[in-house]
Amino acid sequence: MPVTTRRAQAQTGGCETHVITGGGGFPGFSLGKNLSASGHKVRLLDIKEPVWTMQEGMTFFQCDITKYDDVRKAVKGADVVFHMASYGMSGREQLNRKLIEHVNIGGTENVITACVKNNVSRLVYTSTYNVVYGGEQIVNGDESLPYLTEDKFTDHYSKTKMLAEKKVMAASGQPTEDGSTLRCCALRLAGVYGPGELRHIPRIVSYLEQGLVAVTYGSRDSLVDFLHVDNLVQGHILAARGLSREKDHVSAGQCYFLSDAKPINNFEFFRPLIEGLGYPYPKVTLPLTLVFYFALLTELVHGVVGKVYNFQPLLTRTEVYKTGVTHYFSTEKARKQLGYVPTVQNDMSGVVQYYKNTGHMRNTKSSKSVLYYVVNILIGLLIASVIMSCLPYAK
Repeated sequence: MPVTTRRAQAQTGGCETHVITGGGGFPGFSLGKNLSASGHKVRLLDIKEPVWTMQEGMTFFQCDITKYDDVRKAVKGADVVFHMASYGMSGREQLNRKLIEHVNIGGTENVITACVKNNVSRLVYTSTYNVVYGGEQIVNGDESLPYLTEDKFTDHYSKTKMLAEKKVMAASGQPTEDGSTLRCCALRLAGVYGPGELRHIPRIVSYLEQGLVAVTYGSRDSLVDFLHVDNLVQGHILAARGLSREKDHVSAGQCYFLSDAKPINNFEFFRPLIEGLGYPYPKVTLPLTLVFYFALLTELVHGVVGKVYNFQPLLTRTEVYKTGVTHYFSTEKARKQLGYVPTVQNDMSGVVQYYKNTGHMRNTKSSKSVLYYVVNILIGLLIASVIMSCLPYAK
């Protein structure tokens, strides 16, 4: 179909071709499923196939976004590109600096170039709160906040997402090969949840089953945001629509915070999951500083032994302040400019039911979790002792 015809169709709400990088993941697949149900053609780009059943109108492209030729071929003929792929968000992935740069910065450069070469007019970039947040309290922040300076980041993922977002913003308004215009926007997301989410919640459930959720930390009054996958999908669709001529390109060159718009204490948010699966809610609360330095020690240990044994850190420093320090943002700009209104707010019922259905209720007869907990503490203390013995001491 000629480019001009495709674009004319886009303005009248006809069938479009939507490309989603990271489409094999939970957020990307959820977006693709919604778009295909609306009659659009959807290409899911990822290095691994989705674990969910493909819907009519959805096609999977095995694609490594660090390889430009892969991206160029997959983007050809697209009306809209949703760049959702990233690496290094949590756990031990946060410590693989080289791969984080290749995916988050190099991959984004490839996506932008492919859009320009293939005359794509709309690019929606999936960003994160962490481009402006680095552990300092933020109450009802908005898009006027400056980017965090590079020396303030405690993890490479957040730093590279900030640098990638800057590249996307700089590309907005750039002419494409046929003389039309590439328009871009960025969506800064809170922590994503929903039934079937594969990154964060499975790790929490695993810690519950191993007996590792024994304490909370930080102030009980601290508040953070979360983002239900249904709200994520809504926000992405509205942002893409806002890049169109029909909407006067209102979202072009803009960034937006997306959340459920209902700040809540991190641990209280997960209480329904903890208790719903039959576990006791922790009664002990530790000081945030103590947990932060425990996470720092864990990262130091991983730096020493990670190449031999790539263990999963219980927590990283970034995860500590993301969960234990108040930071939440207004969605007012997204509401006013895009029409974004969260339809789900801090509702974990679907997640709880999902884990009940998949056999994750607590087994009260098992003693494995206690043993696992004790052994891991002993191993951690042993490794820490070895490291500390190598440090210089005052005379």
